[in-house]
Amino acid sequence: MSQPIPKNFLADGALLKGRTILITGAGSGLGRALAIQCARAGATVILSGRNNAKLDRVYDEIEALGAPQPAIATLDLALATAVEYDALARTIGSAFGKLDGLVHAAGLLGDRSPLEQYDVPTWCKVLHVNLTAPFILTQVLLPDLRKSADASIIFVSSGVVKQARPFWGAYAVSKAGLESVRAMLFEELEGEANIRINSVNPGRMRTAMRAAAYPAEDPNTVPTAESVTGPFLYLLSERGRGIDGQFIDAQ
Repeated sequence: MSQPIPKNFLADGALLKGRTILITGAGSGLGRALAIQCARAGATVILSGRNNAKLDRVYDEIEALGAPQPAIATLDLALATAVEYDALARTIGSAFGKLDGLVHAAGLLGDRSPLEQYDVPTWCKVLHVNLTAPFILTQVLLPDLRKSADASIIFVSSGVVKQARPFWGAYAVSKAGLESVRAMLFEELEGEANIRINSVNPGRMRTAMRAAAYPAEDPNTVPTAESVTGPFLYLLSERGRGIDGQFIDAQ
């Protein structure tokens, strides 16, 4: 990495001014926290997710901040068709003219069970939502990202990609695959200085996914999702220029 990223980076209200950023999984957890923090930093945020009620609540929270008016792009990554992906790309192109940031925050945990007993339909769904859908979304949005003078793509990764762990099943496999996608995209887009691709491991977070993975853990001992957003905002901003093709730990 050419420069360090401050772990406790705090954004000001102008950090992302004029930037349009799409965040998947924006209805809850890390996606929601990122959406609100990006809006606070001046970005126009496109809230993507499958639950309209949750997206509406985040939309209202952002409006109450007096931040730039967000947009909602409802998309169920488990069920979305090519027609829906293409329609989203066209809408972003026509409504905003460009896309400056794309954060793949949506994800499924799946089962915490041995591979020998892992439910096959669950395996397929987790791989699709966590790996195939981010690949498709990045592919269809590349034309909009290319129109930006400084576009940043961020894949949300995990510590499970560093060392194989038992009982993490499709989740671990999907995150390892996502690292391959990130590495290949970095190489394939190396000549395009206006697009950078990184992955960020947010680490332990007080989210529903964490509670499902560690049901015996006291959530009050786990950092909030809001507390790990600093490196993401840094990478989405002009300050992140020059940081490309990296795996970054947020904590």
